[in-house]
Amino acid sequence: MCKKVILQLENICKTFNRGSVNEKKALQGVDLTVSEGDFITVIGGNGAGKSTLLNAICGTFRVDEGRIVLGGRDVTRLSEYKRAKYLGRVFQDPMMGTTPNMEIQENLALAARRGKVRSLMPGIRKSEKAFYREQLARLGLGLEERMTAKVGLLSGGQRQSLTLLMASLNKPELLLLDEHTAALDPKTAARVLDFTEEIAAENNLTTVMITHNMLDAIRCGNRLIMMQEGRIIYDVSGDEKKALNVKDLLDKFRESGGEINDRMVLN
Repeated sequence: MCKKVILQLENICKTFNRGSVNEKKALQGVDLTVSEGDFITVIGGNGAGKSTLLNAICGTFRVDEGRIVLGGRDVTRLSEYKRAKYLGRVFQDPMMGTTPNMEIQENLALAARRGKVRSLMPGIRKSEKAFYREQLARLGLGLEERMTAKVGLLSGGQRQSLTLLMASLNKPELLLLDEHTAALDPKTAARVLDFTEEIAAENNLTTVMITHNMLDAIRCGNRLIMMQEGRIIYDVSGDEKKALNVKDLLDKFRESGGEINDRMVLN
């Protein structure tokens, strides 16, 4: 049985500062097909094009060449805000993705109503509060008892967990995670990653996760791709991915001529 294609990238190219001494070919002819329910981890060195790839999918900038099809729609020229209703995204910085001067429940309400027709009814309904409380309880952080607290008072791990919950609340067609555990301490990062896997599996969310952590890249998801100099140089899935170890990835990276930095090794 063929799976539904959620994302199709065809010959995606992007060059920054074209014609200047700072010219950077960030994406060079990237082709990628993502099927429904895929959980893809993306790994590569600094400047490999990982975050640029996610920004291209989100519409943060226009690509120079190529075609982006999301959920059967050609979104190549669609603005970022119009694509947002199909996507969920969590950034590396826990300060992004939430509004610090608003309550936890208000942030959740904004996320839940994104892309929907707004009503004239003010405030948050009792049924909505009950739903938010139930979802927050799943995080195991006690936030369900602090729903009126300002998000700016939360720790980085708490905010990142909340952002992940907000990004997945409407079951987006595609969930994009841009090194979303990199700024957290190891224990908190592990908890957030566990919740990521749980929520993706439970809702069959099609997910693309960027990481520098090779163990996380191997452990999580059903498919792994490695990027180098704006290209996908390795794409592995199924049993072949399950058999991978860190040495395999390091060897593959060396074969491609990539520079292995301390961050990749220490992680």
